[in-house]
Amino acid sequence: MADWKRGLRRVLYPAYEARMVRRMPTDRIPKHVGVMLDGNRRWAKAVGADTADGYKAGAANIEPLLEWCEEVGVQVVTLWLLSTDNLNRSPEQLDGLLRVIEGAVASLAEQHRWRLHPVGALDLLPAETAERLKAAEESTRDAEGLLVNVAVGYGGRREIADAVRSLLQDQAAKGRTIEELAEVIDVEHIAEHLYTKGQPDPDLVIRTSGEQRLGGFLLWQSAHSEFYFCEAYWPDFRRVDFLRAVRAYALRDRRLGR
Repeated sequence: MADWKRGLRRVLYPAYEARMVRRMPTDRIPKHVGVMLDGNRRWAKAVGADTADGYKAGAANIEPLLEWCEEVGVQVVTLWLLSTDNLNRSPEQLDGLLRVIEGAVASLAEQHRWRLHPVGALDLLPAETAERLKAAEESTRDAEGLLVNVAVGYGGRREIADAVRSLLQDQAAKGRTIEELAEVIDVEHIAEHLYTKGQPDPDLVIRTSGEQRLGGFLLWQSAHSEFYFCEAYWPDFRRVDFLRAVRAYALRDRRLGR
């Protein structure tokens, strides 16, 4: 892109973004936003960088996203950083990605601005990674900012299976038989055992990189979510892209299954 175009954008975009924020209907802001941080490797390839550089660039964009969410009044953010499918990558690539995730989560925890809550099958992760995620949660338990779900080793099908397993174990501990449980079980019983139990379901799910599929992200919780697909790779996702997503959500007529 020509230098004059970059300069023009630097001048015009802040004013455009400020106007979007002023005109955002405050009564139609999503309470919970889920974000699929997709496209880090493709971004690296496009700019001629290593895959590790793509992961690092993506990690550097997390803090700005949380600040944008706070700016408009979002209360809960779920970040999908690593899927259960990603655990099948080569040991070298997976190890590098886990180190970046650990560093990003530690950096967020050190600021003590947001409450971090790891969601996923932590038992599938290396013990060191799982411990660091749990330590970040513990150290930010009394933070007053956003609730940030850090989805690492996360898969929607695995979450539902874990929820059903937890429900069965809970009911067995109370002496209830499978037959008795089958008579009364409903969706609320399962919801109480999800990784995000007690939280509002996501109102808006954003996926970057141009992919238009859910890929197993928050399968149960997103039944009534609105979706926004952005062409930008995650490291290139900007404040204006986020504001456009929130504006698109605010303008939609949500039917919530009705």
